Amino acid sequence: MAVDLVAALIVLVVLMSRSGDATWLRRYEWFGAWLRALGFAEGGGRVFLALVLPVVVCALIAHLVRGWIFSLAGLAFAVLLLFYTLGPREPERDIEAVLEGADAGSREAAAQRLRSESGGAPRDFSAPELVEAVVLATLRRRFGVLFWFFLLGPAGALLYRLTWIIADSDGEHADPRTRHAARRFGAALDWIPAHLMVFAMALVSNFDAVIGAWRAWHAQPGRSPWELEPGFLAAVARSSVDADIVAGDAATLDVHDPLAELADARRLMQRVLIVWLAVVALIVLAGWIA
Repeated sequence: MAVDLVAALIVLVVLMSRSGDATWLRRYEWFGAWLRALGFAEGGGRVFLALVLPVVVCALIAHLVRGWIFSLAGLAFAVLLLFYTLGPREPERDIEAVLEGADAGSREAAAQRLRSESGGAPRDFSAPELVEAVVLATLRRRFGVLFWFFLLGPAGALLYRLTWIIADSDGEHADPRTRHAARRFGAALDWIPAHLMVFAMALVSNFDAVIGAWRAWHAQPGRSPWELEPGFLAAVARSSVDADIVAGDAATLDVHDPLAELADARRLMQRVLIVWLAVVALIVLAGWIA
């Protein structure tokens, strides 16, 4: 895991700098062609067939290069896979485009790029909608990838990204049953990292507000703590951001101000990232001590 942590730190430092941009690297035309070639299958079977070969090949390569030249080859492969699977765009770029928009029209247009899934109805330019967009986009673009990367290595990161590529694909690449199965599998992959984000938000923000929002969401009729639905994450993030703004400077900041909430949501996600990296570093340190 030490190599994975170093790889994650390298990639995140580069991507979160203003000059860092890896969108040119994230090309998945090969996977679209592979999906079309599997047109004889549909539903969960097609999802399984689409994922198993590239993920197994990735795992084999990661296993073979780990340990080469003092683990530098394994580190290089991990860095390359993280650059490839994070995204498709860095959340900070889209958030900055909204905050720095020249006028209301440009800000609203930029806000649509924060959607975590392609298609669907446009989001309203309101504080709750923007906070929800930020937290879900950060889950799908960063935290989901990082969790499975730390757990399963480069193959885990590739598994997560390819799953959501199938879920967001159009009718040319996958049939409706296949996209539905991929969304269900993607939601299952999101369940643990989404809850870990909640726990991190509780640590870096208002603990009572975060846990209260989590409990309130699951207390709604028909909800279950085991439901594969990350909607609780948006409710928790909105409560956390509202509590931070009120605690910070309630006289000048409004919890209904979209830009103020958006800026605070960005800071919240950055603090959550720091907590995640700190926990992984402690796990690595504990392994060395043991």
